[in-house]
Amino acid sequence: MLRFRNLASGSTGNATLVEGRSGAHTRRLLVDCGLGIRQLQWRLQAAGTAPAQLDAVFITHEHSDHVGCVLKLALRERIPVWMSEGTYGALGSPDLDGLLHVACDGVPVDMGSFCAHPFSVPHDAREPLHLRCSDGATHIGLLTDLGHAAETVVERLQGCHALLLEANHDADLLASGDYPVFLKRRIAGPRGHLPNHVSADILHAVHHPNLRHVVAAHLSARNNRPELAQSALAQAVGWHASDIVVADPREGTPWIEASY
Repeated sequence: MLRFRNLASGSTGNATLVEGRSGAHTRRLLVDCGLGIRQLQWRLQAAGTAPAQLDAVFITHEHSDHVGCVLKLALRERIPVWMSEGTYGALGSPDLDGLLHVACDGVPVDMGSFCAHPFSVPHDAREPLHLRCSDGATHIGLLTDLGHAAETVVERLQGCHALLLEANHDADLLASGDYPVFLKRRIAGPRGHLPNHVSADILHAVHHPNLRHVVAAHLSARNNRPELAQSALAQAVGWHASDIVVADPREGTPWIEASY
């Protein structure tokens, strides 16, 4: 069984827990760690686990809302940390006391009961990687920070049974909002964040009959609204808006089991 639960999503912090079970064995991968250590502990507890029960952490890129307390967490609990060489360098090459594992585009990370498959995305970071997780039968795509629908990204998400997909902003709200021009250009640029309509294009391109769950993630608090993201994504696949789950910055999501 393969399932995931978002713990936090947005500019205030990002973290998603992926859990794979095989027989009596359960393996847990925390994807991003953009919270303080106490907040992370509380949210893991709400998910029925604890920091000591994590088997690894995967950091997608070096921005603070994705890194958070990872150094403190890893060293305290002796948890292996996976990230790209570029991300590690952008963080200043901190001493992880032997816990660092270098992740590469296309090279699977074996978690025992499932594999995490990193893939490159266009984002304004040194070497960002996002993930497709699979136990061989079911597949989860996790995609939270990118500026446009690169063909390679769409290819990596084909056949997923569940998706956590960035829907960062509504293009009209961003354009008419009070952000300074340089920040609007960064967000809307090809290495920034996905607007709702482009997220919908990606979802339409990867939709198939066995895609059961879609989570709209990394919504901007000022430049988006949950109902706008839900509407755009639902229309792309012919679902009802309520079928699209929205990852809340404080509550995340319930557990979502990948199935087909």
